[in-house]
Amino acid sequence: MSAELRITLAGAERVVAAGTTAGDALQADGRSVIAARVNGEPRDLAAPLADGDAVEPIEVSSDEGRAIVRHSTAHVMAQAVQELFPEARLGIGPPVDNGFYYDFDVAQPFHPDDLKRVEKRMREIVKQGQLFSRRAVTDDEAREELAGEPYKLELIGLKGGGADAEESVEVGEGQLTIYDNLDPKSGELCWKDLCRGPHVPSTRSIPAFKLMRTGGAYWRGSEKNPQLQRIYGTAWESRDKQDEYLKLLEEAEKRDHRKLGAELDLFSFPPELGSGLPVFHPKGGIIRKEMEDYMRRRQGEAGYEFVNTPHITKSQLFETSGHLPWYAEDMFPPFELEGVEYRVKPMNCPMHNLIFRARGRSYRELPLRLCEFGSVYRYEKSGVVHGLTRVRGMTQDDSHIYCTREQMGGELKSLLAFVLSVLRDFGLSEFYLELSTRDESEKFIGDPADWDEATEALRQAAEESGLELVHDPGGAAFYGPKISVQAKDAIGRTWQLSTIQLDLNQPRRFELEYQAADGSRQTPVMIHRALFGSIERFLGVLTEHYAGAFPPWLAPVQVVGIPIADAHAPYLQDVAKRLRERGIRVEVDTADDRMQKKIRNAQKSKVPFMLLAGDDDIANGAVSFRYRSGEQKNGVPVDQAISEIVDAVERRTQV
Repeated sequence: MSAELRITLAGAERVVAAGTTAGDALQADGRSVIAARVNGEPRDLAAPLADGDAVEPIEVSSDEGRAIVRHSTAHVMAQAVQELFPEARLGIGPPVDNGFYYDFDVAQPFHPDDLKRVEKRMREIVKQGQLFSRRAVTDDEAREELAGEPYKLELIGLKGGGADAEESVEVGEGQLTIYDNLDPKSGELCWKDLCRGPHVPSTRSIPAFKLMRTGGAYWRGSEKNPQLQRIYGTAWESRDKQDEYLKLLEEAEKRDHRKLGAELDLFSFPPELGSGLPVFHPKGGIIRKEMEDYMRRRQGEAGYEFVNTPHITKSQLFETSGHLPWYAEDMFPPFELEGVEYRVKPMNCPMHNLIFRARGRSYRELPLRLCEFGSVYRYEKSGVVHGLTRVRGMTQDDSHIYCTREQMGGELKSLLAFVLSVLRDFGLSEFYLELSTRDESEKFIGDPADWDEATEALRQAAEESGLELVHDPGGAAFYGPKISVQAKDAIGRTWQLSTIQLDLNQPRRFELEYQAADGSRQTPVMIHRALFGSIERFLGVLTEHYAGAFPPWLAPVQVVGIPIADAHAPYLQDVAKRLRERGIRVEVDTADDRMQKKIRNAQKSKVPFMLLAGDDDIANGAVSFRYRSGEQKNGVPVDQAISEIVDAVERRTQV
């Protein structure tokens, strides 16, 4: 055996001694560099190198590094739980965005005091500096060692097939591995878990963590399985980064659209209706109407034609479209009428195909742009339903564009520009694009050559927009690739909003045709476009983006008149009448409250403008003009005040 190895480090070839580990080669301290990438695969720093290996550092501040820290912290949490609750059986404990979780089968749900005890024990384990040590085991050895962990035994049986992305963190593919947590002084075993890894070298390599909350979670996400108790936590590369994240959470909590929706009397979720089925109150209805009116105008100007389709249909329609085999779990169950199976519709596109097919079409009609505010219903699992941003009943601002192949590229580019301009009008300005394509999954239908053509057309349109483009292999719809517009809100969170999907399959399945210029019958290209995604979800996003302080054009009440005394109310009623004639939504507060309380009420309701009037204002034909920010201008002539308000509403400026 050679006493030397040739490896590649930072792009340069190096000679190292046999037995050198990835950590040795990188001179890693276990703090800034916490793992290695060997030949492109993440590995522990303790992994021995072989001749010809290429080695790169994984830094704790990278996305991959954070994920490793978070997964290691999940192991520490599970160890602490089993020490404090010996009867707890282990589920899975993967890293997730901004943190980690671990599922446990316990007799009683965890309480906040339990989390304090668990976190205290975790800090002791971290301080102890236990070593993460990886060892390979056979399936039989793993079953013997984990005989008391029924959920781990089930995962062993799923190895290499059937495990989802989170479960594969535990089992991976091929050789099973167990990670031992070892006492750094004695080397004695403290705890062990089935895991693919990698992990940080020792618990001291975990810089900052905090347990957040508990909740129920069905094993492997199925309601048919036992419900486990899930503990969520967060972990970061430094305390400063964790503090930043916790402050972001505090701000996000203040902006929670569910809380603001109740405070501002916009919408509610009556339990009598069922989960994920919101109702909109008059003020929320005003915002929805403004959104819809705006979109009707913009789409009309862009050559769209409005259609309307029913809420239910025969199930066969979704067989034709291809949705039923791949989408049935996301649909509400079928029901029978007159011996025929029906479903409530989860999407509008099949019905729009029927409108296209209703009569002969000529190339002269293309592009044909159909749009609809269509109500659709999707069976979202109860664990993911969340306010307006994840509902079961929604209204999509749906559009389907039928065009020739020659028109496809130009239509995509103009459509993307249209989408971005609309989002900017709603006050969003930071975007990147995600291109979702097919992989080798069996769910994707159609000719691969069509997919290649569609993907390339979307890629060109995305790149010409000048925005950052992120690739999402395997994330396409079953019928075609898509571009998703990802938008940042006021506190830096990213939301997936508009989607543009290119479909060369459904037109064939519905036998759609148009007569080309040469008299031949051709199949059109179909572009799916949801600009808001759904009105409900978009309104939830906007509520949080603006923290409920909507710009004047969207605000349910745009102006409140506040008389200094009762005698001044008629004057403000006259001003309000003039504002209403200009299309402004205005109220005059004639309650018995004192003026200062009326101002506080208007500010709490986040009304953009307040007009105050007393004796001097009336004598001068003026008002005291107060803004939502608290700034005030006195003695503003009424005509000037009206012009400023109307201008702010028409120009969609934020106040």
